[in-house]
Amino acid sequence: MTVEEIRAQLHAYRRSGKRMFTTSSFQSHSLVLLHILSEADRSIPVYFINTGYHFPETLAFRDRLAEEWGLNVVDLHPLMPKYQQKDAQGRLLFASDPDYCCYLNKTQPMDQVLQTFDIWINGVRGDQSAVRKAMRVEQPAPHGTTRFHPMLDWNTKMIFQYRKEHNLPEHPLEAKGYTSSIGCEPCTRKMTLEMQEREARWFGLNKVECGLHTDLVAK
Repeated sequence: MTVEEIRAQLHAYRRSGKRMFTTSSFQSHSLVLLHILSEADRSIPVYFINTGYHFPETLAFRDRLAEEWGLNVVDLHPLMPKYQQKDAQGRLLFASDPDYCCYLNKTQPMDQVLQTFDIWINGVRGDQSAVRKAMRVEQPAPHGTTRFHPMLDWNTKMIFQYRKEHNLPEHPLEAKGYTSSIGCEPCTRKMTLEMQEREARWFGLNKVECGLHTDLVAK
C-alpha cells in the first residue's frame, strides 16, 4: 500500500467507528509505520510490549520518539511476574523454553488487548519471513479483531528510502552492529552477513517468530 492508501484506509476505519491500535518494538524498520501514523492520527494508541528484557537503548529510544512525534505510547506488561517465569531447575524461561517465554511476555498480554479493539494496525512485511509472506493485508484475529497489515508489500529498500526521505532517526544500537531485528536483550545478537533479517532475534535457535503473528491469527 502507498502512504496515501494507508491514510485513506485509516480514515475509513475511523469513519466507521472502528477502535484502532498499533504495536511497535521501536526498532529502526518499525519507524516508517509509526511516522505515517503520527502524521495521520496521533490518537491511535501505540502498544509497546514491555517484556522486561529490552535493551536500555530501546527504552530510551521509545521515550524520545514518543515525545518528539507526540505518540500515545502504552506500556504493556506480562500478566505473570518474572519470579514465576522459571523452569523446574529454576532457570528463567528465555534460557530453557523461549517459546513459552514469548507466550507469557508477549502473546498472552496482547491477547487481552485484542479484546478491547477492532483493528490491530501491524507493521509486518512479507519479505521478513515465510509466515509473513503468506499473510493478507486484512486478516481475522482472535476476539473478532481484524489485523491490518499496511506494510505487507514493502521491502527493505522501500523502508530505507522512506527513512532517508523523511530523515528518520535510527535505533542507537545500529551503530553498534545490531542492524537487523532488535528484540529482548538475552536473545538478540548482532547481525552477520550470513544471517537473514530475523535470525538475529533468537540466535542459535530454530525460531523466527514470537507468537504474535502465528498464534494471534484467527484459525
